[in-house]
Amino acid sequence: MPFVFALIAAPNAAADVWGYVDEQGRPHVATEKLDDRYQLFFRGRSSADLPVAPAPSDTDESFKQTAIYQRIVNHPNAKRFEPMIVRYAKQESVDVALVKAVVAVESAFEPEVVSPKGAIGLMQVIPETAQRYGVNDDQRRSVAQKLLDPAINLRIGTHHLAALLALFANDVPLALAAYNAGEAIVVRYDNQIPPYPETQEYVKLVQQFYAMFRPPPVPASTKPARITIAPKPRVAP
Repeated sequence: MPFVFALIAAPNAAADVWGYVDEQGRPHVATEKLDDRYQLFFRGRSSADLPVAPAPSDTDESFKQTAIYQRIVNHPNAKRFEPMIVRYAKQESVDVALVKAVVAVESAFEPEVVSPKGAIGLMQVIPETAQRYGVNDDQRRSVAQKLLDPAINLRIGTHHLAALLALFANDVPLALAAYNAGEAIVVRYDNQIPPYPETQEYVKLVQQFYAMFRPPPVPASTKPARITIAPKPRVAP
């Protein structure tokens, strides 16, 4: 199961972060205390539901200091798979930061994660989705085994994400909801995020990481513009 956040419609709504790191070193996060293992890491306003990266805030910086966030973004696999993520994101014309956010939430950069529902690898791709995009069993490996290959997993997962963005007119929250619950479910709910707690929290958390992975906006230059004065035309004697 991916690490999930609650989707809150109001842009200034409060969002608490509870989490813990299990025996295998994998982080788990939620917006409420699901059991005694969860500890409160962050309380306050979250701008994660905004479609673009917001200006840094005290609460965003606080979340960046939590053990959960640090565990995910400082995982050695985050740098290890960075070039591959960039490659496939650019190949599919998808924002690199969005792909990284999906990987962070789906697997915390662990390439061998397999969910109870059969989702596999870095982007938690199910074999049926991989087959849709041409990945099939062969004499050497099954589809499931192929999806444990980070390159195949990232290629298919990013291609699927790009297809969902195209289907939902580049609406990032809807594409993420479809990535989690399936595009047919999103369409069934009139192109709205389905009322499933897991999907709602998933969309929220991916957007939280997406906002933080995106580079800050380039500040406007404070250097005064240079004024060029054209030379006076010479007058013939």
